[in-house]
Amino acid sequence: MNWLDRTVGLFSPRRGLARARYRQALAITARGYEGVGVGRRTEGWRTPGTGANSEVAVALPRLRDRSRDLVRNNPHAAKAVQALVSNLVGTGIVARARSGDPERNEAADALWSRFVRQCDADGRTDFSGLQALVARTMVESGECLVRLRPRRRDDGLVVPLQLQVLEADHLDGTRSADLPGGGFIQQGIEFDGLGRRVAYWLYPMHPGEVASFRRRSMQSRRIPARFVAHVFERLRPGQERGVPWCAPAILKLRDLDEYDDAELIRKKIEACFAAFVTEGEEGETLGQARIDGDGRRIESFEPGMIEYLPAGRDVKFASPSASGGYPEYMRLQLHAVAAGFGLTYELLTGDLSQVNYSSIRAGLIEFRRRMEALQWQVLIPGLCDPVWRRFVELAQATGQLPSGDFGVEWTAPRFEAVDPLKDAKADVLAVRAGGMTLKEMIARNGYDPNDVLAEIAETNQLLDRLGLVLDSDPRRSSQSGRPMPNQENKDDEDDG
Repeated sequence: MNWLDRTVGLFSPRRGLARARYRQALAITARGYEGVGVGRRTEGWRTPGTGANSEVAVALPRLRDRSRDLVRNNPHAAKAVQALVSNLVGTGIVARARSGDPERNEAADALWSRFVRQCDADGRTDFSGLQALVARTMVESGECLVRLRPRRRDDGLVVPLQLQVLEADHLDGTRSADLPGGGFIQQGIEFDGLGRRVAYWLYPMHPGEVASFRRRSMQSRRIPARFVAHVFERLRPGQERGVPWCAPAILKLRDLDEYDDAELIRKKIEACFAAFVTEGEEGETLGQARIDGDGRRIESFEPGMIEYLPAGRDVKFASPSASGGYPEYMRLQLHAVAAGFGLTYELLTGDLSQVNYSSIRAGLIEFRRRMEALQWQVLIPGLCDPVWRRFVELAQATGQLPSGDFGVEWTAPRFEAVDPLKDAKADVLAVRAGGMTLKEMIARNGYDPNDVLAEIAETNQLLDRLGLVLDSDPRRSSQSGRPMPNQENKDDEDDG
């Protein structure tokens, strides 16, 4: 305690002790965390303590527009979105019914396989294609809305349900209000008194479509939450809207564009000054000369041209300066851009000049771990599960599925192997050891297990009928190609 603390303590011991404690706490904080210091190094560092929704509400429209502009015009941003979508969705996340009854599962799987071909409200693709579109919209715009639209029975659909993918602009972000009973609307999303989503306020047309203002009203409408799937990655607790994935790299991508353009323009300007003639007389030319419309003399040069000059004439040719450090600088900055997107540098640029088998495998393992987390924490619970639940509800309501609980098992497509032979052997060992079922392995490769197994059975019957024995038939030969022992005995009995 200093003299002031002791003086205060004479009149109020409690306040004197409190002053000493607070001073000690400040000293400990200053020693423990350099980031709390205030000075030249932290000057201009703005750190507002806003909540997730407050900062997103202000920044989201502009972030979304700039992200889309980069994806349209910047090749690295376009490649980043493409790489993320192809690894998140691939050929599509496949569903298999799990009700506990094989016959019920088979009926649900058969109905689902017909539904996924008709589920697009625009009639352009199937459910796998919609997954890719949703993932692309989520990466580029930060979030995506999918309306689960019931249809009439006379529309000719196997299940009266279709999916309409909407951009986040359809959500009325300007609508916020308190509602009776403790409910509220925040950025176009309506919550009840317990904080549960109950509705979305959506525009009937995209606000950016100019023609829509003449044809239809742009008043947002209330859509119950059970008819809307809102897909986005939550980065903070309580966050209700998604942020474009390129947000950490937006300025860096823009600066790299400008730097690359400046380097190109510098080279063009230097290339314009090819040669300088000194001590020349009026009318003398170094190359072939012509006069333009403004009366200026223009000389042209050709590759390999040889021109003889009078004695005493001095000609100096321009020597463009080298771009020192340009490749290294661009590579370093693109590493930072890849980190901002959550990609590896090699996937962003396609540059494999500095990798070997071990390094690229280590990088892909970390990247694929993130992709799997997004599949199981964002895409499946945010899109796939709501669609399956609504599909089962309407299929049971129309009598196409029996009543009862229909669970689902989702299988994401497997990633391409860096070493296909090793991965194939690992799959075989996993199936033989019981760590993975044959159907699961088939589904991971992007195929329908029931279709593949039915085709295998049909092929085996055809081979038996024709009397053919192939090395690839595990019933007849081992992995080394030798006949199975039981098959040899059977052939001896047939010969006897």
